[in-house]
Amino acid sequence: MKQYIVDAFTEKVFGGNPAAVCVMEKWLPDALMEKIAIENNLSETAFTVKEREGGYRLRWFTPGGEVDLCGHATLATAFVLFSFVETDKKEICFQTLGGELMVTRKGNLYEMDFPAYSLRPVEVTEEMIGAMGARPQEAYLGRDLLCIFSEEKTVKEMKPDLKKVLSLPGLLLHVSAEGQKADCVSRSFAPKLNIPEDPVCGSGHCHIAPYWAEVLQKDELVAYQASKRGGTLYCALKGERVKLSGSAALYAVSEIFAEEGAKGRA
Repeated sequence: MKQYIVDAFTEKVFGGNPAAVCVMEKWLPDALMEKIAIENNLSETAFTVKEREGGYRLRWFTPGGEVDLCGHATLATAFVLFSFVETDKKEICFQTLGGELMVTRKGNLYEMDFPAYSLRPVEVTEEMIGAMGARPQEAYLGRDLLCIFSEEKTVKEMKPDLKKVLSLPGLLLHVSAEGQKADCVSRSFAPKLNIPEDPVCGSGHCHIAPYWAEVLQKDELVAYQASKRGGTLYCALKGERVKLSGSAALYAVSEIFAEEGAKGRA
């Protein structure tokens, strides 16, 4: 089985967020897909199969299990399909656990149409402060926990206690502040998925972008994920949807030889 490694939300390799992409003719057992994700040890491994109707079914696995929405691995999958499989197409429709996702190729950018998460304010607790080592101004809960800080420096220099982050509400923890060069900066931590820090989190910006769009009174945002690798996302709010656009770069193409219980290739 062929596997591609793609750096998403970046124009060059070694930036953005790497994802593995497996384009398959039929589905593998869930347990085997999870083992491949663990073996890859990337924040996401995407598996996709073309459906009879012409679209694709897409699933995402982390080293800690399957997730319902992933932006960078969707971008990476679309990049692979547009580059190697569906080279004459401008749009690809994915059926996912997070609903129907449309990706449109626009030059060097890939625009994804995602659902925005509803955010409800929650109390800033001592557990949050202890886990992050800083007091957020505000905290919100959707699928993930979003904590807002007054200074970009606090976000960039944060060294959270990941063991304490495990006890916080939400699947992931996002910390964000208004940016100096970009509209907002953020970082994303996912120890519950065996991912210490997600370099660039697309689904996280389905929390982050709606918040800053309301605060800044802007429908279009440039968001920067301030991880060590770094990444840029172009966000547009369309009602209850978020359009996320970014570039991608191919790092590697490989073949997987191992099967469940097999020794692999000598």
